[in-house]
Amino acid sequence: MASEAAARLLLLLSAHQLFFSCASAVDRSQFPSSNFLFGTSTSAYQIEGGYLEGNKGTSNWDVYTHKQGTIRGGSNGDTAADHYHRYMEDIELMHSLGVNSYRFSIAWTRILPRGRFGDVNPDGVAFYNAIIDALWQKGIQPFVTIFHYDIPHELDERYGGWLSPEIQKDFGYFAEVCFKMFGDRVKFWTTINEPNLLTKFSYMDGWYPPCRCSKPFGNCAFGNSSIEPYIVAHNMILSHANAVSIYRNNYQGKQGGQIGITVSARWYEPFRNTTVDLLAVQRAISFNAPWFLDPIILGDYPPEMRQMLGANLPNFTSKEKRKLQATKLDFIGLNHYTTVYLKDCIFSPCAVDPIDGDARVVSLAERDGVLIGEPTGTPYFYDVPHGMEKVVMHYKQRYNNTPTYITENGYAQASNHSMAANDFINDAGRIHYIRGYLTFLASAIRKGADIRGYFVWSLLDDFEWTSGYTQRYGLYHVDFKTQKRTPKLSAGWYRKFLKGSLLTRKSRNGSQPQHYTA
Repeated sequence: MASEAAARLLLLLSAHQLFFSCASAVDRSQFPSSNFLFGTSTSAYQIEGGYLEGNKGTSNWDVYTHKQGTIRGGSNGDTAADHYHRYMEDIELMHSLGVNSYRFSIAWTRILPRGRFGDVNPDGVAFYNAIIDALWQKGIQPFVTIFHYDIPHELDERYGGWLSPEIQKDFGYFAEVCFKMFGDRVKFWTTINEPNLLTKFSYMDGWYPPCRCSKPFGNCAFGNSSIEPYIVAHNMILSHANAVSIYRNNYQGKQGGQIGITVSARWYEPFRNTTVDLLAVQRAISFNAPWFLDPIILGDYPPEMRQMLGANLPNFTSKEKRKLQATKLDFIGLNHYTTVYLKDCIFSPCAVDPIDGDARVVSLAERDGVLIGEPTGTPYFYDVPHGMEKVVMHYKQRYNNTPTYITENGYAQASNHSMAANDFINDAGRIHYIRGYLTFLASAIRKGADIRGYFVWSLLDDFEWTSGYTQRYGLYHVDFKTQKRTPKLSAGWYRKFLKGSLLTRKSRNGSQPQHYTA
């Protein structure tokens, strides 16, 4: 017992020390004081559970995770973090943190179990109404993603889902139902989350449903990795434009909200300071977020993509270009986690890179025996905080400083069944990561970047897609057997940061900073 008490005391002292050692790098006062959003992010399939409850339909992920061997550990999202039954408890956790916004997604199959081929589900509408109303009661702004990876299985069965232009009608209908039902209280909408990643994982690598690919990227039963990703992306871009058009023409004026899209935004450094590797970086950037943002903001795909892909990259008709021009974004959402080195693969032979390989590059984490940053619990994600400033400043310049939100940024702890809550609570690595990335985000703001919000991924430990429950991103630990939530040290750090109690000032002689509570 004495040793237990001593251990607890040591943990408390180290936590106190950690809070204040973090203070010298960044504090709340370095961000805009009014209207700046600080929040946490989640997505429906990853936390809700409630599989088929409330007349929910079957999604692509419901079907996929029930197949043997698809998910690490044989798990699925049938229960996940049980947010479907515990959303009030989770909103209280957000309130205790002091966040002023919460980014979450709406499960398509809760609202439209069969897409436009069936009725609107009143139980699903009631569920999200309850969440939105509870958030407002706590002074928390809803920041809603319409599509975050989960699509009604029926749409895949009927016409091939995102491979068909028919999806534009379904997505537009789904978006309009959301605007109609929730738009009086939701002032921030993102149409699609990370389409640039989802497209590659589902149709180039075959990792995510519907698991379509071809060699050299994968060996799937169906698919064409050289063509299908670009067809899917084209349909996603036009689906986004359709939703924005519906919102602009019918809802935005009376509801007063804003609408954008969220993309994955890795940053890249050249492996060597050579012309070929510098050009490789430019190609990789073009095949990443600009694959979607260039058409939406500038009217067409990046020229590097046109040059590399030729006829495999679809063309926009004149009518489609006019629609894109008329449906400009109100903001960009960037999900940024890591930075990698890039090496050219046009003039040198390389292994196939599953994320950036279509740009004829390969990503590397190590140069001259030194890692680019500290590893995290997600393979190929490293703690490289300066990448935050670089990625923000690049898109500031590329898109004329369009208002931007960092819609995801977070740190994973590797997990397995033999580990207990105490193995995760002292998450010093996460505090170091968030502190560093916020420091460089503050620097970008000082240099003129129009950043309007930051969301930590994630509020809770959750179901991390094909990794199942083997990666824990939460500020709160979830025991998936009991569903008990336990705050990690990072939850306390974020709370103190948001309350402005991690401020520092220099001593009168200008030497070491002194700590005080604001």
